[in-house]
Amino acid sequence: MATVTFRNVSKRYGAITALDSLDLEIGDGEFVSLLGPSGSGKSTTLNLLAGLISADSGTIHIGEREITHLPPEQRDLAMVFQNYALYPHMTVAENIAFPLEARKPRPGKDAIARNVSLVAETLGIGNLLARYPKEISGGQQQRVALGRAMVRDPRVFLLDEPLSNLDARLRVRMRRDLKELHRQIGSTIVYVTHDQSEAMTLSDRVAVFAHGQLQQVAPPREIYENPVNTFVANFVGDRETNFLDGILEGEKDMLFRSGSAVIKLGTQRLKNASQKVTLGVRPEAVTISRNADDGMCAEVIMTELAGAELFVYLRLISGQEIGMRCDPREVSLVTGETVSIRFDPHQIHLFDQESGQNIA
Repeated sequence: MATVTFRNVSKRYGAITALDSLDLEIGDGEFVSLLGPSGSGKSTTLNLLAGLISADSGTIHIGEREITHLPPEQRDLAMVFQNYALYPHMTVAENIAFPLEARKPRPGKDAIARNVSLVAETLGIGNLLARYPKEISGGQQQRVALGRAMVRDPRVFLLDEPLSNLDARLRVRMRRDLKELHRQIGSTIVYVTHDQSEAMTLSDRVAVFAHGQLQQVAPPREIYENPVNTFVANFVGDRETNFLDGILEGEKDMLFRSGSAVIKLGTQRLKNASQKVTLGVRPEAVTISRNADDGMCAEVIMTELAGAELFVYLRLISGQEIGMRCDPREVSLVTGETVSIRFDPHQIHLFDQESGQNIA
């Protein structure tokens, strides 16, 4: 079993806490992305698992085996780095074979050749084995780096932002290839990224980090639709979430009031009563209201056409700016125009103003 378990793991650098009391379990064969901005603790978590740094407290297990204080070479892990770290003087075949060549006892030449050929064919680079890294593209180099990790047949793969050096279109293609590769090999993969699109499209679950603490771990859809706090709500998504501070009124049929704006929430089940709240709504949950009495008045201050979607920046009477995503084939807006907008009550999140925690 290649289950990875962190139990109360912390890492500090002087007065700075890089990771604070992490409890996280990654299932056997699961693809889990560690997502967060720079300095959030995601890379620290990966480096602790790899054995590149040591934990100040807590324990790390792979299956039933504690690896907290084992050196990297005894952890049965394979790591793919951001810069691929290929040997420029070696061919693709030699790069992939290197972990087997360095193994003690060393496998026979025929066994190494068979393993290299099998991995290369799986990755679609069988025709590149005689080339050198400088003679192949960035995407192909990334596959070679994956092949060098795969040939060891490790219990766990660690991927540290492996797509960040690729151009945008190639990253999308490589995401699909990585997902298909995981389906084929079924290994446990721990993937570090600051790109929420990568995390959402690749992962079985996403672990979101901020300020050295794990904020939420859940399947991508759960993370997106039910963020545990304002940080997760704003960080996960290709556009910023709209936030409005206001007052919650009523009991059965609740209203949210922010200045002159009043939003009907209907029946809400709250974890705890909180009158002062922050309302969060994603741009796709903001729509043009055909009934002026049911919406809020807003001025169009900018539009961005991005192919199949139109992103609109709006300013409410209160001066608050919000974003709206819509279909340009259905909606045509110009700067300076006044419109009536509404929020989809089924896609509204309510957060405590002080803690930022989701209260719904």
